[in-house]
Amino acid sequence: MYKIISCTLVVIFHVSLTTGNSPKYVYYDRNTFSSLQCDQCPPGTFVKQDCTAERSTECAPCPYRHYADQWNSDRDCQFCSAVCKELQVVKQECNSTNNRLCVCIDGFFLDVEFCLSHGECPPGSGVVQPGTPDSNTVCGECPKGTFSNVTSATAPCQRHTNCKKRGLNVARKGSSMYDTVCQEESSRSCEIDVTLCEEALFRFPDNPTNWLSVLVQRLPYTTSQQIDLIKQIYNSEEQPFYLFKLYKSQNKEYDSFKRLIQDIDVCEKGVLKHVGHLNVTVKHLVTLMQSLPGNPINKEDIKTTVKSCTRPKQILKLLSLWRNKNEGDTIKALKELKTNQLEKPLRRQMKKLGHFLNSVSMYRLYQKIILEMNGNQTQLMKLDTL
Repeated sequence: MYKIISCTLVVIFHVSLTTGNSPKYVYYDRNTFSSLQCDQCPPGTFVKQDCTAERSTECAPCPYRHYADQWNSDRDCQFCSAVCKELQVVKQECNSTNNRLCVCIDGFFLDVEFCLSHGECPPGSGVVQPGTPDSNTVCGECPKGTFSNVTSATAPCQRHTNCKKRGLNVARKGSSMYDTVCQEESSRSCEIDVTLCEEALFRFPDNPTNWLSVLVQRLPYTTSQQIDLIKQIYNSEEQPFYLFKLYKSQNKEYDSFKRLIQDIDVCEKGVLKHVGHLNVTVKHLVTLMQSLPGNPINKEDIKTTVKSCTRPKQILKLLSLWRNKNEGDTIKALKELKTNQLEKPLRRQMKKLGHFLNSVSMYRLYQKIILEMNGNQTQLMKLDTL
């Protein structure tokens, strides 16, 4: 009876057990009928022979294409089974301590079982965390003072240019989608990017709804990058102004267009005629700017304009600054001007300026430009004879 029971107890088993810093496993020695604490084998090896009361565990290296990545009490190593899939490359080849490691190629990350391309952050957002072989790109809206004007999977938001540090003035305040535009603090600071006459030409109620496409089609020598940059920087209402500037630079040698430029110059002289002779002070100009709707131009900018610009251009420059700051319609703003605080001569001339920019002669010039844009030279010549 005793012998039968003894036979049933002669069993060899392995249990992983770690005590302290020494990994152990329990081995039941059938020769001594006792449980032993055997040392596990280190990574890269397996148990060739269990320990006994007289000797330690005997370990052997993993054979070719097999590995053991942990301390273990196993009788064999694991087979290197990993196979790299489409859009994956081997980051680490199989060795005695690691299975083959595959990762997605540059620009892709692993999503479940497939490598997908890293997402791109649109303009106005930048890369907060670049994509890795294991994770997608993380985008974030550009915080105040920064911008991104590209669609990219790698570009973070950039800080706006500090015009003050460069000794320059701010010509156009930056946003989340474009950088601040600086300009020199000199006589050039009196230059106006869009004149009142040019603005008035694109503010008529019956403007074509396809102005942008008409202008783009008439710009055969302009690169798509130039057009895309204008569309990124300016809103849809202002884009025609800057596309028209490109159009003028490309067609200035044509006789028909020279006549249009001459007409625009006549219009500009008419504008100066209404405001050029006004004897205004900084106080008058502050009141004028405060009488316009929207955000007023601050007093420091008004003082700078008075110092750097000649008297005929001071009001025109301030109106241009107002339009850029408010992204507004200057022609409409002149109609909404609160004149009760203005000196009588200034009030009278500002009203006349508003009427002039909405006059029949302006509408006639507007029609001529539409005909020129559409290439209708015959009708253009008829208008010149009127």
